[in-house]
Amino acid sequence: MSDSKASCLCGAVKIVAADANPKFSVCHCLSCRTWGGAPFFAVQCGTQVTFEGEENIKIYPSSVWASRGFCSECGTHLFYKIKASGEYNMPVGLFPDLKGLTMNMQYFSDARPSYYCFTNQTKEMTTAEIMAYFADKM
Repeated sequence: MSDSKASCLCGAVKIVAADANPKFSVCHCLSCRTWGGAPFFAVQCGTQVTFEGEENIKIYPSSVWASRGFCSECGTHLFYKIKASGEYNMPVGLFPDLKGLTMNMQYFSDARPSYYCFTNQTKEMTTAEIMAYFADKM
């Protein structure tokens, strides 16, 4: 897998992700929908992520198990980072050259509002399943 490159809207933050997985997930939780005004379409990027312009990254500790990063200049959402593992989930739209994109998983599927629905056949995890998964990681 080759490096995937991205940047925020204004270019103040540049990103290189060595392990961006084109099988992306969608999170329907209230936090993600509040953060971006819609579900979070996330590419799993692992831990091998480097940033140029780190002084422009603002980090918000959004839950017990994760934090969110955004550009302090333009507000672009940069990542959702799992605290225990250091793994990054990054918006799929940041990676214009990532090939083979496929929606693979939907998180908090029971929290998905009734005003939208995807027809993609994916795996799904409910709130209870997510909480059980993270229970031993807090």
